[in-house]
Amino acid sequence: MFFQKTIRKTVEVKGVGIHSGEPCTLRFKPAPANTGVYFIRADLPGKPFLKVSATNVQAVSYQTVVGGDMFKVATIEHCVSSLSALRIDNIYIELDGPEIPICDGSSIYFTQALMNAELIELDEPRKYCYITEPISYSEGDKHAYVLPYHGLRIAVTIDFPHPVIGRETIDLEITEQSFAREIAPARTFGFLKDVEQLKASGLAKGGSLDNCIVLDDTKVINPDGLRYKDEFVRHKVLDALGDLVTLEMPLMGHLILHKAGHDIMNKLVHKIVSQPQSYRFVELGADVSSEMKKFSQWSVS
Repeated sequence: MFFQKTIRKTVEVKGVGIHSGEPCTLRFKPAPANTGVYFIRADLPGKPFLKVSATNVQAVSYQTVVGGDMFKVATIEHCVSSLSALRIDNIYIELDGPEIPICDGSSIYFTQALMNAELIELDEPRKYCYITEPISYSEGDKHAYVLPYHGLRIAVTIDFPHPVIGRETIDLEITEQSFAREIAPARTFGFLKDVEQLKASGLAKGGSLDNCIVLDDTKVINPDGLRYKDEFVRHKVLDALGDLVTLEMPLMGHLILHKAGHDIMNKLVHKIVSQPQSYRFVELGADVSSEMKKFSQWSVS
């Protein structure tokens, strides 16, 4: 049997928001079993709080934003991606600003902070959303599928008309180890030609070569180059893991994405929630192997 996790002690991460440009200190705090993931705005009167869920997602353009009637928290995906990969079910995330620090544009700072906080098991079993039949969502040439699978596996394909990126594909079993080694260090990226338009829209005020891979028409302009040859598609896996946290329960399935960003992921999560006949809740340790045999014929070409 696998049990729910939280952290043993409070740790903090400091930085600026990539879009707001505002400084922010974030604190990860332990939470009891069956709590879920909560954001707390310590800078606002009464310290309002909000659970991370699909119904609380307010925006998915260039970032994932959650919020209620009185406040919001922006650019949550890199932070909560680490929670997803490290199997942290219950945590309070307190911050003193409207946007999560971008740090270096990856999840590595959050991952390191959480590991320093010491992961601990609680006395409640971990429940999974176990996919029993295929679920899909498409818009034009953007597609998202989730198929039955005995763990969590993510396949992503991106296709950009740029000589450095082009078409990239990755298919990876997600474990704490594979995330830390293959995904967490992968940084967000953007194009120099889009910077002025983003800033005119009130975005990218905190963006720099220290927290984003930037490409001109022919090359990466960051002096240190890339951390991986295919860092771009690896970062899309990171983003997808973050968006899965809005499901409020860890996924057991094979997620397959083609040119799908935050918007498509959000709509896929809503579709999963709306199709209870296509999944069931399981506690890992139950015998799901015989059930999986019934779905071994499913594939997506």
